[in-house]
Amino acid sequence: MTSMLKPILLVEDNPKDLELTLIALAKSQLANEVIVARDGAEALDYLHSRGEFTHRIAGNPAVILLDLKLPKVDGIEVLQTVRSTQSLKSIPVVMLTSSREEPDLLRSYELGVNAYVVKPVAFRDFVEAIADLGIFWAVLNEPPPGSARVLRKGVS
Repeated sequence: MTSMLKPILLVEDNPKDLELTLIALAKSQLANEVIVARDGAEALDYLHSRGEFTHRIAGNPAVILLDLKLPKVDGIEVLQTVRSTQSLKSIPVVMLTSSREEPDLLRSYELGVNAYVVKPVAFRDFVEAIADLGIFWAVLNEPPPGSARVLRKGVS
């Protein structure tokens, strides 16, 4: 039985950061396809299979690598939508941002982000950070087959 690898959804509007992240993911030799959304609205269209993504292969990504400062819909709003949507809320979300502002960090964790990574400036550090993230979320964090990865607080 072959399991299809889930894609990684990368939400990034800065062309330079996008290119660096794609290079870093390629260097970590992940077999996962990387879907790129250039703003929060496009990311939500992908997640909800609407707009240009109406006919995409069904299923959620393995992980969402989400920039905080995005045009149209910002990263916080995307995270909020993911966490409040039944079919999406178990997707691991990693905030990948250049913001070291405490309110951004606190808000992200309040909304249930899985990790908050501040983009390192040096390329080598950036590649390492992305490679570690990619390997962790796409490979090591694989739930056992048939298990429901839904964590419930209180009564369901």
